[in-house]
Amino acid sequence: MRFEDLPLKPEILRGVEAAGYKAPFPIQERSIGPLLAGRDVIGQAKTGSGKTAAFGLPLLQFVNTADHSVQSLVLVPTRELAQQITHELERLGKFTEVRVLAVFGGQSISVQTDQLSKGVHVVVGTPGRIIDHLRRGTLNLGNARFVVLDEADRMLDMGFIDDVNFILGATPPRKQLALFSATMPEEVVRLTNRFMHGSEKILVDSDEPSVESLDQYYTVVPREGKLEALLAILSKGSAFNVIVFCRTRHGARRLARELDKRYLNAVPLHGDLTQAQRDHSMNMFRSGRMDILVATDVASRGIDIVHVDAVVNYDVPEDPLIYFHRVGRTARAGRAGKSYTLVSPQEFSDFSRILKLTKVKILPMKPEDEMFAMESAPSRFKPRRGPGHRRPRYGRRGFRRRPS
Repeated sequence: MRFEDLPLKPEILRGVEAAGYKAPFPIQERSIGPLLAGRDVIGQAKTGSGKTAAFGLPLLQFVNTADHSVQSLVLVPTRELAQQITHELERLGKFTEVRVLAVFGGQSISVQTDQLSKGVHVVVGTPGRIIDHLRRGTLNLGNARFVVLDEADRMLDMGFIDDVNFILGATPPRKQLALFSATMPEEVVRLTNRFMHGSEKILVDSDEPSVESLDQYYTVVPREGKLEALLAILSKGSAFNVIVFCRTRHGARRLARELDKRYLNAVPLHGDLTQAQRDHSMNMFRSGRMDILVATDVASRGIDIVHVDAVVNYDVPEDPLIYFHRVGRTARAGRAGKSYTLVSPQEFSDFSRILKLTKVKILPMKPEDEMFAMESAPSRFKPRRGPGHRRPRYGRRGFRRRPS
């Protein structure tokens, strides 16, 4: 299929061509038609597969530019993703008169209010700031009949579900709803029944990033030895643009400081930074002036940075699905990439869940790491039963104390 084969307006097709799009990716080819036909869609495809255009092109087609009210809403979990989607919609809608506004915290609400008052067709925003505008009366979603939840698995988890319910309650009862994500757990699909009826499920491929171009490794290391392990990985010299993921804001801030002390070009990205500081970190990393981005999972969701040579999981994520979002930051657009995970003994159980979910072997970095993978195989968790079976004296993670 070609984009020209789709019933898109000529000015939108001009924007597609100017943006450098050649042929639709699978998620675009399978989603754009149903969305143009007015159907609700649940779309799942791996990171970097073109999901923004999959919902963005029908969204632009839907807008009536003669009506200056908000007609479309895109909900996202992070500020960076709101900015990125807004930029992409503006690129694709370059030859239309569709006005798109990013709305998120950390930016002056009065500036956003002023722009809303001048007339906006599409709002892309985070739930907290959207709710602020709704309560102030500066945003009216009464005509928003096309609603998208991007990174839907995150938007429908316990952290956002109440906010999403509130916002959807401010939209028309009859609307078109689209949910897109790189990972779409079954419980999230079941939860969508609350909002959607007769939706079309388009599950293009697995939750995992492209295995052909991504090499995945891990090593077992004590918690206090992680910094040295990270420095060893960085010293290999084969990776020039690296994202290092930490679980907490404090951990990301401290690690960035430690790398800076060692004269490494590292910048932090986490929720304690102001929006100006977050933008500065992203711009420094994107431009290549900084080699290392030390981030919390704010950067694992939908941030489009093509030139990432490697991802390092300094901390193992508690949610195994976050692992796939993290490593999906590299090996994008056909490029090769590597991921490294530093596993402390305290994180064995979290990493074991990742090993069970992935369909691709995560390779040990050292021969002694192989033993951990053997012990973490699902079949090894089940003790043998049978005649003469006795409870093992020693545990999987080391010797148990002998009774005195």
